[in-house]
Amino acid sequence: MKIKHLFFAFFIAMIAQSCVILSPKKHKAMLAQIDSLSTRSANLEDELARLQKDTARLYRELAELQGNYNTLNNNYNASSTKVSQLSTDLQKREARLKEVEEILRKRDEATNALKDKLQKALLGFQQSGLSVDIRNGKVYVSLTDKLLFPSGSIVIDEKGKQALKQLAAVLNKEPDINLSVEGHTDNKRVVNLGQIKDNWDLSVLRATSVTRYLTEVENISPERVTATGKGQYQPIDPGTTAEALSRNRRIEIVLTPKLDELYNLITK
Repeated sequence: MKIKHLFFAFFIAMIAQSCVILSPKKHKAMLAQIDSLSTRSANLEDELARLQKDTARLYRELAELQGNYNTLNNNYNASSTKVSQLSTDLQKREARLKEVEEILRKRDEATNALKDKLQKALLGFQQSGLSVDIRNGKVYVSLTDKLLFPSGSIVIDEKGKQALKQLAAVLNKEPDINLSVEGHTDNKRVVNLGQIKDNWDLSVLRATSVTRYLTEVENISPERVTATGKGQYQPIDPGTTAEALSRNRRIEIVLTPKLDELYNLITK
């Protein structure tokens, strides 16, 4: 039952119980009070409805805010976990990077030290076409063919043997250095060399001759040495002069430090 109906029933009950005959004036005043109370009760009912509606709206907003909060909190926790994982991964990568950088630093130090040793040991042959330099972390000992071989020959002459002997004296003290002996020629066609068919043949056989001398005579471990023939296909001078062609006819001994430690680090 609505509030105004309750008030009306209350006043009717009061009148019935009083058994008093009211004057018109008092009766009119009582009716006015009843109307006033009825109006107030109606206003209270409207206010109650508004309050109920506002309460329901606030509950909905609270539920929405709670849902947003839970979502944000879950996202924050997930992000926090991801940030922590990324931070851990970054620390591991930085540690790994430092390891690699330290190994490469040691390699470069060792490479420069080896170059200095070889330059000192082979100083007497540098005027005869021998050079020592560093490329891509490796030491290259380049010997022109005139320092090692008679023209068109694959047999090392005495001067060439002396240069290789000095080289081997250094390398035998550096067991962690691998050697690649590369034969190179110019682009002039080979003629009158018997069983040697072309420049590729000549480059391979000259590389093999140097490899055999280093391993069989100077006792460098064969496991450390590789012999390859490059023919005319990797010239260091594109010119066509006699000097350019002479520079291209060469043996290059490429010295590479063993990088087992670095390889193991990379393949982890």
